[in-house]
Amino acid sequence: MICPRVDRIWRTAIVALVAGVTLLQPGTTSAAQVAVRHTEGVLHGFLVLRTLAGEPLADGDLIQIARGNRVTSQLVFHFKDGSVHDETAVFSQRGKFRLLSYHLIQKGHAFQHPIEVSLDGSTGKVTVHSTDDDGKEKVETEQLDLPPDVANGLVLILLKNIPSQATQMTLSMVAATPKPRLVKLAITRQGEDVFSVGGTSRKATRYGVKVEIGGLTGLIAQLLGKQPPDTHIWILDGDAPAFVKLEGPLCLGGPIWRIELESPVWPLPSTGNSKD
Repeated sequence: MICPRVDRIWRTAIVALVAGVTLLQPGTTSAAQVAVRHTEGVLHGFLVLRTLAGEPLADGDLIQIARGNRVTSQLVFHFKDGSVHDETAVFSQRGKFRLLSYHLIQKGHAFQHPIEVSLDGSTGKVTVHSTDDDGKEKVETEQLDLPPDVANGLVLILLKNIPSQATQMTLSMVAATPKPRLVKLAITRQGEDVFSVGGTSRKATRYGVKVEIGGLTGLIAQLLGKQPPDTHIWILDGDAPAFVKLEGPLCLGGPIWRIELESPVWPLPSTGNSKD
């Protein structure tokens, strides 16, 4: 869920970061793809995007189709103002998760700049169609040396599969700034929070996701107040783990929004004039 920054200063400040998924065991650091502990299957879930104050902004569908070890996962949000966020990740789950392709479209008034990102996991080719601050359309194409654990569109799935003893991991992603770059996310298990379903209490594990910008660039970002805010994600653990909630920007430089599960709402039955 990455889109262009909202000003030129941030474009100058951000740099490519070292990529790779790292699971941190106590006292050790080792790089590895996330192993498949829970196989993904066919899924159609309903989501809602809100402001932190609870105002609904968009209705969403999470549609997942599995054919053998190949899975296509699409997340679409349709905003009330006509804006669209459409994100599709195709990945394999043969022993370990591996991104095969990724496609992101963000357009409409909800996003300061429309953007389209296409990523080929096998060749490393990334193409970004974007609009700059002056309204000029730009196309950026890069041939990146993608690590086997690049995780665009897979963050929620990977969080459902990390071992319970792993308190931290570092995840690689391709960000469009609008120039395609590898970035690093530091993910930390932060504890448990209680929520309820039908009056029954449940516990969800809360993860914090921080964009790490090291060196001089990171210092400049902090001084300019351009350090991206942390994202928080809640996952219900167990034999069948599930996504519960996310709070964070939908695009780099965007406002912090909340993604939650949504329940269908049925129309009230018509009373009519019949006595039956």
